[in-house]
Amino acid sequence: MNPADLPRAVVRAVRCAVADGELAATVVVPERVVVERTRPGGVGDYATPVAFQVAKRAGCAPHAVAQVLARRLAQEPGIDDVEVTGPGFLCFVLPAPTAPDVISRGIIDDIVIRDARGGAAFLSPADAADTSLGLRERVVRDCVLRLLRTQSDRAARGDLDGLAVAAVAERDGDVLARYGREAASWAMLAVPARETPTFGAALLLQGEASEFFRVRYAHARARTLVRNAGQLGFGPDAGDVDDAPELLRALADHPLVLEAAAHHRAPERLVRHLVELADALLDFQYRVLPKGDEKPSAAHRARLALAEAAGTVLAGGLALLGIDAPTRL
Repeated sequence: MNPADLPRAVVRAVRCAVADGELAATVVVPERVVVERTRPGGVGDYATPVAFQVAKRAGCAPHAVAQVLARRLAQEPGIDDVEVTGPGFLCFVLPAPTAPDVISRGIIDDIVIRDARGGAAFLSPADAADTSLGLRERVVRDCVLRLLRTQSDRAARGDLDGLAVAAVAERDGDVLARYGREAASWAMLAVPARETPTFGAALLLQGEASEFFRVRYAHARARTLVRNAGQLGFGPDAGDVDDAPELLRALADHPLVLEAAAHHRAPERLVRHLVELADALLDFQYRVLPKGDEKPSAAHRARLALAEAAGTVLAGGLALLGIDAPTRL
């Protein structure tokens, strides 16, 4: 089971528990649940608070609801373990993701479609930036709207009601003149909307000290690897890759990150994920192409396919932030 399949499995478990009478018939089965990576020191790989969402209509404590769901989910193929922690959190252990599963065309196509649908080019004239709003509020609100569109075909401005956005300390014109639109947008989206963003010299650095640079550079490197491989006479072909666990996990987590970022109206979650993915790709890049007199092999083609998939996800994520993904830096 891929992490992206977990939300559907949880919804299915709630639906079946209601149908079989294990949960009260008054329970409203959620259309979507949020499953996220557990925090450092937490239990398992992923967790969901769905029991709290269901408990009130079920007429029992969240912990009891979670126990019902845990018994069902433990029988799902592809889930190694399910545990209930605290007052009712469901925690999951999944097998390590494999490269063929993560970069199968169905998964990558879904990522591309959802990112393209939610990306900057999808904004209609009716969604044009409201000039009565400050720069930070326009940037954050438009990004949240794009994220919402990755989860549904339509998202209205009403979905942003109650979104509190702290303004920048500097004047909008000064920020844009000094840092440029894209670097400024990155800084404004990198912290929670309620917090005031800070700007610094690192935004303008063309080096590893700048997260903004690293993410865009990692995308450019993925495209360069594909071009260089073509010059060597081979292309990407999905296969087993056993030396990139961090990159595989980051790719597998991408759909869950989009759902959580949209649910919480929190673009900073996507920003953090793109940095994690970019760093994993930059560490992995040196193992993609043949070295010296080495001939291209199936392993090289599989690693190239993984790098290409990472570049695709980085490009889509940057588009959701309203930021360009250059092919050369």
